[in-house]
Amino acid sequence: MVDKSNFATVQTDLDSLRSDDAAAPLVSAIIPCLNEERTLGICIRKALDVFAKRGLIGEVVVGDNGSSDRSVEIAESLGARVVHQRVKGYGAAISAAAEAARGKYLIMADADDSYDWSSLGDFIDALEDGAELVMGDRFAGGIEPGAMRPLHRYLGNPLLSTIARWLHQSPIHDFHCGMRGFTRDAFRRMGARSPGMEFASEMVINAHRAGLVIREVPIKLYPDKRGRPPHLRSFRDGWRHLRLIVAHAPNTMYLIPGATLLMAGTVGLAALAAGPVRIGGWYFGIHFVALSAMATLIGLSAILFGMLAKVAIAIYHPGHGGRIVPWLMRGRPLEWLVFSGGVLAAAGFVADVLLALHWIFVGGPMEQSVHLTFVITTACVAGMSMVLAGFVLKLLLDNLDDRRAF
Repeated sequence: MVDKSNFATVQTDLDSLRSDDAAAPLVSAIIPCLNEERTLGICIRKALDVFAKRGLIGEVVVGDNGSSDRSVEIAESLGARVVHQRVKGYGAAISAAAEAARGKYLIMADADDSYDWSSLGDFIDALEDGAELVMGDRFAGGIEPGAMRPLHRYLGNPLLSTIARWLHQSPIHDFHCGMRGFTRDAFRRMGARSPGMEFASEMVINAHRAGLVIREVPIKLYPDKRGRPPHLRSFRDGWRHLRLIVAHAPNTMYLIPGATLLMAGTVGLAALAAGPVRIGGWYFGIHFVALSAMATLIGLSAILFGMLAKVAIAIYHPGHGGRIVPWLMRGRPLEWLVFSGGVLAAAGFVADVLLALHWIFVGGPMEQSVHLTFVITTACVAGMSMVLAGFVLKLLLDNLDDRRAF
């Protein structure tokens, strides 16, 4: 992630921004660019043609990421406004262009002519109809031969989109389509700030989190016309998408499975603390005690990490923390975790000492108390985990308070 303050390195065409007498555009076509001299002009002309045909005031804003070819010269010669972004990456270039755009509606797509800028009218119509984020759907609109590698078409995109839909309860079919439209207010509410290709995933995830009205429009994908390899790196960028999708799903990845495991584990420990049991002819012995202890500790850890993840997400995306973050901020989670975890750990340590004294001074086979030893050890580890997690949670909540104070 890159802090928005880093985008202060952007150098904007201030003369254009100061043109107070110019009417504010309805639509801004924003185009990320890195050495796209062969195709950038095609994309700009297509966007301008749509503006002219529809009789609307529009602008083209190019987010240049350090082009060393004639891209900037071509863009400016066609009347586009160029924003120079020093932070490298697709997301950084899009963010810079979007921040500088003046339109009510912002339409983004690549500069390689793989997305047909002539179809941006479909996005404008959807936005005019009430949508706040409009996603292109390449799989519904069609993919021309050679437009997408088989690895991406049949494995990468469908797999990542399926995972994202499941983890974030999203209906979006083409999660990583690069042609999108959104309102200026929606862009602010999404608050995406990833500098790389994973910016595309973050936009959709944050849009759902912000409760935006999202629609899809079918679009066709064409082979790019640059005559060189794309900037996209299959496994590097695929992993960056996947890790963001997973990290931003604390409910599905941490809290729900964590609560399930914790409940099952504690029930198992309670039932087996005194020794083996038989239920319906089935024998439940020491192995099930070990499994119950593992489930309890993994479940508790998942819940604690889930709470930390919730607060961490709310720090950079305030106002959309769901119910858990406000509940944590109203209460005293540090004190509660330290007290309850401390009591649990202390009780476990005391029980361990008593058990050791019993073995030393009374004797008897240790095998009879193995079940109880598992339960006591689990209590000690769980209690200490709660205490330590409480202090980390307090640090994050203080950070969240500081962010909301400004």
